[in-house]
Amino acid sequence: MNPSNQHDEKKPFPWHLVFFLGPGLLIYVVFSVYPLLDTLVLSLYNEQQGQSHFVGLQNFITLITDDTWSQAFWNALGNNFTFFAIHMLVQNPIGLILAVLLSTPKLRLSGTYRTLIFMPTMLSVVIIGFVWQLLLSPIWGISEDFLYTIGLGQYFDAWLGKESSALITLAFISVWQFVGIPMMLIYATLLNIPDDIVDASVVDGANSLQTFWHIKLPLILPTIAMVSILTFVANFNAFELIYAVKGALAGPDFSTDLMGTFFYRTFFGFQLQQGSASMGAAVATLMFLIILVGVMLFLFFIQRRIQRFQF
Repeated sequence: MNPSNQHDEKKPFPWHLVFFLGPGLLIYVVFSVYPLLDTLVLSLYNEQQGQSHFVGLQNFITLITDDTWSQAFWNALGNNFTFFAIHMLVQNPIGLILAVLLSTPKLRLSGTYRTLIFMPTMLSVVIIGFVWQLLLSPIWGISEDFLYTIGLGQYFDAWLGKESSALITLAFISVWQFVGIPMMLIYATLLNIPDDIVDASVVDGANSLQTFWHIKLPLILPTIAMVSILTFVANFNAFELIYAVKGALAGPDFSTDLMGTFFYRTFFGFQLQQGSASMGAAVATLMFLIILVGVMLFLFFIQRRIQRFQF
């Protein structure tokens, strides 16, 4: 057969790709893409007397500038950045330190330690919130007696009941629960570093700290960056812990209010606040845009520098 005729023949349609990818793609479109697009469209409308009217960006302008909505929105956004900053400055460094310690070959029972540290991650957030609420209670909690036992009783306070400490306390509870995730991701990356590179640094006279700083850290920077962006996305979607411990009002006096709880009250309504699907969709759209902008800034500025640093 002439080679030119072989190129002219049409290739059969890859039905096997449709068979294997179709169900997963259909589920993704129905449960992820369609709700996202529907939310974006709904945020451009407003309901009046049971009828929807196109208002463009008016819902977003109202949310950001109107006195009725703007105070709650900016308060929730500011709390969310505080919540994220605590995770970045506390959770991820602790996860890095634990991963380095657990990857030490001479450490005994490292598997047991990994299991115990990662175990809270597998528990329900509702259970975690309820347990810590009992532990920190000034009435029936054991935290006060424990602090007095170790000589720190004067520092005990109703941390979950004060505006100045409630959000920070909830952030530390979240750090305690999820510190196992960055630990395991960084730990797995450390194990994949070739032993030849580490042995070469030891032969050159580098100590453990120098080996980590000049050899291991540059190799795990992409994983640390991935952990950071996962932390950002997860924190700006946080809802369960705040709702389980402080309820939809995110007390005291909305001091623990995040974008997730603010969206819940706006969309579904709570107590005297009437729910609004269009305003709730606007809040959800802003949450999506904040996460999208954060991820894009990370990819364009931080990820590129990490790649240039590696090569």
